[in-house]
Amino acid sequence: MSDHYRTIATRVEHRIKIERSEFLGIAFPVSSEDEFFAELTRIEKQHFDATHHCWAFRLFAEQRSRSSDAGEPSGTAGKPILNATGELFDVGVVVVRWYGGIKLGTGGLSRAYRESASEALRHATLVDRYVYEHIEVIVPFDALGMIYRLVNPPDIVLTGEQYGDENVFSFDIRSSQVEAFKARLREQRFTLR
Repeated sequence: MSDHYRTIATRVEHRIKIERSEFLGIAFPVSSEDEFFAELTRIEKQHFDATHHCWAFRLFAEQRSRSSDAGEPSGTAGKPILNATGELFDVGVVVVRWYGGIKLGTGGLSRAYRESASEALRHATLVDRYVYEHIEVIVPFDALGMIYRLVNPPDIVLTGEQYGDENVFSFDIRSSQVEAFKARLREQRFTLR
């Protein structure tokens, strides 16, 4: 499993009108199913007058994704919304629909839901996320310069320094870099805490 993925920075919305039906795509970052369903509930309450609240989400940690047509014909809403998320993770998308009186057909519905989700995501700021392991290192005073040279964001991030009888430096290391980092520490005779 990779230690890097992309997600969106903040909640975004985009509204489109197709054949008198109105679609509101809402995309937001999430890190768990509970968080997603809490936000879905808020959206349903806020837009209680809508005909449908179709949705999809994809989580990185569990490599899990789910979607729902929420009463639309099977396969016309949830899957197109999920497909619109592409390679993004820790993202939820809800498309709220207000029926305008003209039937769109299954193909038209699929395109409308996919377009609504895609447009919302297109307006989002994308951010890179990394999976880190936390490591603490004991550093002698005469090696302080050496330890600072190991810092290399986003792979190796210095997260804390404590000075005293023992100088302890805290690092967040990308999961894929941990073994190489530990090898460098051993080479330079640093001690892991």
